[in-house]
Amino acid sequence: MRIIIAPAKKMVVDMDSFAVDNLPQFLERTERLKAALQAMTPKELQSLWKCNDAIAKLNVERLAHMDLRRNLTPAVIAYEGIQYRYMAPGVMEAVHLDYLREHLRILSGFYGLLRPFDGVSPYRLEMQAKLTVDGCRDLYQFWDDRMARQLAAETDTVLNLASKEYSRAVEPHLPEGVRFVTCSFGEWKGGKVVEKGTQCKMARGQMVRWMAERKIEDPENLRAFDQLGYCFHGELSAKNHYVFLKQSERSI
Repeated sequence: MRIIIAPAKKMVVDMDSFAVDNLPQFLERTERLKAALQAMTPKELQSLWKCNDAIAKLNVERLAHMDLRRNLTPAVIAYEGIQYRYMAPGVMEAVHLDYLREHLRILSGFYGLLRPFDGVSPYRLEMQAKLTVDGCRDLYQFWDDRMARQLAAETDTVLNLASKEYSRAVEPHLPEGVRFVTCSFGEWKGGKVVEKGTQCKMARGQMVRWMAERKIEDPENLRAFDQLGYCFHGELSAKNHYVFLKQSERSI
């Protein structure tokens, strides 16, 4: 089984906490994206990134001095979003980090498919960014089926804990024999499941940590997940779609 998650916009440099295991697998293609970004003006980059002046200035400086092979941070430590704070890899035991090494994969618009201890440099490039490279209209076309093929070479089951922006770079390209299971976290309101962005990120990170602590190998065992007030709801779930609702809101 492989667990896929989205990256985070905010990134940090930390070359001391953990050692880097490898360079990313698709680094040659990342170099092409880097070259395309470096050819753009600061104004064009800010428009692509859709960010304020301070964030644009920081990332223009990062891009100008970016080295994809030296002074790297393990990916799972480099990302600093809500999901990663709830996963809390920085305080995991070694055996749990080994679980992440084997099972966790991070989807990235810049790097493609990352293993948790692949070394990365801070960047800003969301999967939905309208960047044209090598005749490709966007990053979905640029990455095409590469991430899905790599996942399929590693496993026959993909657990999707990524946002739709990122999971759509994988799901349509998976071979028929690979099972794709998506988990949703929400509240029951107005006769339907309502998902809230921040709450979903918290739950996804917590689920990864919960899985690592229990060495989960079979998606069926996810039904026991009971963190942050969530509980599996069988009536709303399907074979490849598991729905978790806040326990106080399970009655439908």
